[in-house]
Amino acid sequence: MNIYKKMIKCALESQKKAYTPYSNFNVGASVLTDSGKIYGGCNIENASYTPTVCAERVAIFKAIYDGEKKITKIAVVGKENSLTYPCGVCRQVMKEFCTDDCEIIIIRNEQEYKIIKFSEILPYSFGPKDL
Repeated sequence: MNIYKKMIKCALESQKKAYTPYSNFNVGASVLTDSGKIYGGCNIENASYTPTVCAERVAIFKAIYDGEKKITKIAVVGKENSLTYPCGVCRQVMKEFCTDDCEIIIIRNEQEYKIIKFSEILPYSFGPKDL
């Protein structure tokens, strides 16, 4: 199984674990680190909405907690047969741990997905090098 299929499988499995009693919009994500490990994440909602955490950030934070420092690929899945892109907050978090050529895999379903570079979804961004 190639790395894209592994990441898609992880994101789809993670999506099933989402806690979304308010929106019922389940999102799953997976990240691949430069060490070759894959981490999954799901969105977790809260009644006051502000503390809600997106799937992409859960996966990234799990990797960072585990000692990883660089994300090389990120996969995201939302509504079935639809392309769900990372929100602005997730894109800014990605900027901290991804390079411009990090691949973002936007999953429509298990067989169909789109691959774009991180620089395409957050051009002209502010990041660690700007401080």
